[in-house]
Amino acid sequence: MIDRFPHFEIEDFGEALILPGLVNTHTHLELTALRGYLENEENDFFAWLRKLTLARLEKMTPDDLRVSATWGACEAVRAGVTCVGDASDSAMTSMLALNDVGLRGVVFQESFGPDPRLVQENFEKLEAKVAELRGLETDLVRVGVSPHAPYTVCGPQLERIARFVGDERLPLMMHAAESHAEELFVREGRGIFADGLAKRGIEWKAPRLSTIQYLKQAGILATQPLLAHCIRVGDTDTETLSETRSKVAHCPKSNAKLGHGRAPFAKFLNAGVVVGFGSDSVASNNTCDILEEARFAVLLSRAGEGDTLISASDALATATLGGARCMDLAGQIGELSAGAQADLVVLSVKGAHQTPNHDPAATAIFASSGRDVILTVIAGREVFRDGRVVGVDEERLRARMNEISVKL
Repeated sequence: MIDRFPHFEIEDFGEALILPGLVNTHTHLELTALRGYLENEENDFFAWLRKLTLARLEKMTPDDLRVSATWGACEAVRAGVTCVGDASDSAMTSMLALNDVGLRGVVFQESFGPDPRLVQENFEKLEAKVAELRGLETDLVRVGVSPHAPYTVCGPQLERIARFVGDERLPLMMHAAESHAEELFVREGRGIFADGLAKRGIEWKAPRLSTIQYLKQAGILATQPLLAHCIRVGDTDTETLSETRSKVAHCPKSNAKLGHGRAPFAKFLNAGVVVGFGSDSVASNNTCDILEEARFAVLLSRAGEGDTLISASDALATATLGGARCMDLAGQIGELSAGAQADLVVLSVKGAHQTPNHDPAATAIFASSGRDVILTVIAGREVFRDGRVVGVDEERLRARMNEISVKL
């Protein structure tokens, strides 16, 4: 090996693990400035969503969103995340932020439209945005599409988007089966989301199905989508996810913090559903740390009586190769193998909280966090080393983040 690459240096990191880069399958990097901003609304999901939307649309400028997304990308690479699945209403902002930091990812342009009368108008807007965004794609950053959620996008628009991404071969991500309020909306046509549409004069006829079966009916599952959350799912839904080769972005900390419940992580794995971990936005999680997410996922999955015990190795595989499969990048990232992209992380394990180290996987999942990462490499390029993000003025970003916080 040394003979083949004589100009490369060999470096000894001491007591450390070299891991495949971690994959965060569900983020909203543009919302990083809202960390801790919505704590008082967490007992009312509708109020939480409303305050978030108003802050993003009315209080944050385009430059604020760019700074917020870039700061979120910096946090990601500091924690050993080398690839993200980022859902954004300002996808251009997120793509530029990922490129600034050198982070790999798929940026999903969000689409909204609960009114069936406006399907054509909303779809044309989405189509135009995607066409513009494709000019920003690089070897590391790709474009996807995200019809936001069942309660913000009507059935006809879901069908139109499903056909579009199929024709254009675009990845699709969607929030699905996330909350009790959503379940009431889809199954029974009542609750806060139905009331909100009624006040706007928008008619909603509930399909009286589970969210998963509704999305199958609308053609979304035919796209082999990445579905975020998937808490409110039954055994039949899990079988459907497996049969349609749909993927799940499992966000256990966000799910718990908002009081939505817990997704059946063990059942997903047992059924052969592809699962990766997601932090969701730091507005609902407060940190972007996939090792911490993995630990929480394992412990939460073991808290249910009769559940299969998920191992540390299973969790590490979900955080790396599982995430790669969710991003349709298996064979390229998520593993340390010949021919794969050089996305890797060096995790120090010399801390008091990690010593002794009997089992590397257990040490990584149960004793470590993103704060123990000392090197992050993406496509062979060092993006985080020696406590700093390479090529980014973090002090300027920090000052701007504090300015945005004061404004909010």
